[in-house]
Amino acid sequence: MNDTSNQVPEFIKSGESGLLWQYVQSLSPETIAQLSKPSSADVFQVVERNIIGLLGGLPSDNFDVTITTSREHLGRLLASAMMSGYFLRNAEQRMTFEKAFQVAESNASDEQ
Repeated sequence: MNDTSNQVPEFIKSGESGLLWQYVQSLSPETIAQLSKPSSADVFQVVERNIIGLLGGLPSDNFDVTITTSREHLGRLLASAMMSGYFLRNAEQRMTFEKAFQVAESNASDEQ
C-alpha cells in the first residue's frame, strides 16, 4: 500500500458525511462494537445476501476465489452494507412497533 493507505476517503470526509465521520470517531469502542452486531439472524442473513449480491454470485467452496479492490471501493462496499443494515434494523423495529400497536389496539377494543 502507498502512503495514503490510512487516509479517510474523500466521500467520507466531505459534507454531511464529514459530520457523520466525526461522530463515528467520537464513539467509544464498546458502542462501535454494539452497533456493528446484527440485531437478529434475519437481518444478518439479508445483509450477507446483499453483500454477496454486490460482489457477484461467488462460486461454491470448490473454487479458490480472490477479490481485488481498492481501499476506496472497499470503503464504499462497507458503507453500503452498513446502510443496508441500518435500514433493515429500522424496518425490523417498525414491524415490531406495528405488531405491538395492533395487539394493544385489539386488547383495547376487546375491553369495550
